[in-house]
Amino acid sequence: MDQLNQWLAGLLEGNVIFTPQTLGYYWTGLVTTSQLVFLSLIIGLVLAVPLAIGRSSRHRWVSLPIYVYTYVFRGTPLLIQLYIIYYGVVFVEGIQDSMFWPILKEAFYPALIAFTLNTAAYTTEIFRGAIKATPRGEIEAARAYGMSQSLTMRRIVLPSAFRRALPAYGNEVIFMLHASAIASVVTLMDLTGAARFVYARFYAPFEAFIFVAAIYLCLTFAILYLFRYLEKRLLAHLKPLGGN
Repeated sequence: MDQLNQWLAGLLEGNVIFTPQTLGYYWTGLVTTSQLVFLSLIIGLVLAVPLAIGRSSRHRWVSLPIYVYTYVFRGTPLLIQLYIIYYGVVFVEGIQDSMFWPILKEAFYPALIAFTLNTAAYTTEIFRGAIKATPRGEIEAARAYGMSQSLTMRRIVLPSAFRRALPAYGNEVIFMLHASAIASVVTLMDLTGAARFVYARFYAPFEAFIFVAAIYLCLTFAILYLFRYLEKRLLAHLKPLGGN
């Protein structure tokens, strides 16, 4: 680690803005952004699967509450949701005396809750559309084999829906990465927060924000490559015969 620091110091010698210290701020922001986006996507995905199944139900008492939830979180700005959760949790009666307060008073967890609820709403509708698009022939074939409704959902409908939802879900992952830039408004030192700190210290808006934009761009290309690879592997059966 000392050798790495010495190498960076030699590389950045004479550079006023991008010093090992400021790069450390960017690294901290990158770690925070990665943790926030990754955890919110994983938890949101786990929540979205049963919600999408419920949203596809023919029973309105099951599908209607889920519809209201997805409508509210998709129809309001993520920034407003973050403000409500971050600032509003303080006014919940008894919350400051509860066992949850040591966690909720940290900015990271209200941001995680807001991001998770938002991405779960979008992912629910993505999966719901994919479930509805399941060819009827696949379901009839499963019934002909004697599969129950739950077994058909688990072995036929969900795997098929996951593959169809992959391109749209890839866009949702990129959206969440870009939306994470608002986390700095609640005092989180994410990538954008690091850029704002560097700007405030050196009054160099172009250097500070173009550098962080380049980091976001690299992360976006990495996500695009990952989902292109997954689409190529999981949707290979849809490739036209003789296609490149």
